[in-house]
This record gives sequence, structure tokens and C-alpha cells, in this order.
Amino acid sequence: MTDDSSKYEVGYGKPPQHAQFKRGRSGNPKGRAKGALNMKTDLIAELREPIRIREGNKERSVTKQRAMLKALLAKALKGDTRAIAVMLSLVAKLIEPDAASSVDKEVSDASDQAIFAELMSRLDDGRRAVTSKSEE
Repeated sequence: MTDDSSKYEVGYGKPPQHAQFKRGRSGNPKGRAKGALNMKTDLIAELREPIRIREGNKERSVTKQRAMLKALLAKALKGDTRAIAVMLSLVAKLIEPDAASSVDKEVSDASDQAIFAELMSRLDDGRRAVTSKSEE
């Protein structure tokens, strides 16, 4: 062995010099193909593609995303509870993201306070009715 190789200590995180990456040469020479898209980009492109749908007697061209939302909303309107839950979560997340914070706002108007009081009394009456039936 030469003097240079005897000075270099091989160990954890220190591979032998002959196995190290050469200067100026990539460790992944083939690498990612140019123009290759990731999953998010492919999904966005796919959802933006148009598709033909029929509404009543008319045929329309809408995006696949819009068609999926129309189908989900149609299921929700027919009473599908899972579709309703998904639609409500989408509305809460996308349309009214600060709706939860608006619930905590103070009720200031007198008519609002009367409505709120009536609602609370109805809820209490409903709870009492349920508990009295369960005790029977």
C-alpha cells in the first residue's frame, strides 16, 4: 500500500477511497427523466381535463373535477349520508374556513338572543324527553 492510503482511516461514514463518488460525476447518473411530473401535478392536470356529461336533455362539457362534485352533490341530495358528510366537510374547509370562529361571537341583537334562548329550551326539552324514555 502507498503512504496516502495508509493515512486515510476507513470506517463508519468513511468509505474506502476507491468506492467514493468521483469529483464532478453524479451519484445518480440516469437521474429523474427531464419533464417527468410528480403525482400532484398529474392529478391537477387530470382533474382539469374536460369530460362530456348529460344534464337532463342537454350535453355539456365540464372538467372532471366539476363532474365529480356534481355527482357527489347529487348523491348527497338523494340522502346518502357519507356523501352529505363529505360535502359538509368540503364546505367547512373550503368555503367557510373561519365558520368555527364565528360561532363563538357574541349574540348582540335582541331578536337573535330570543331565537337562541328558544333553541336552547327546545334542546333541553329534547334531552329531557330522551332521558325519561331511557329510564322507562
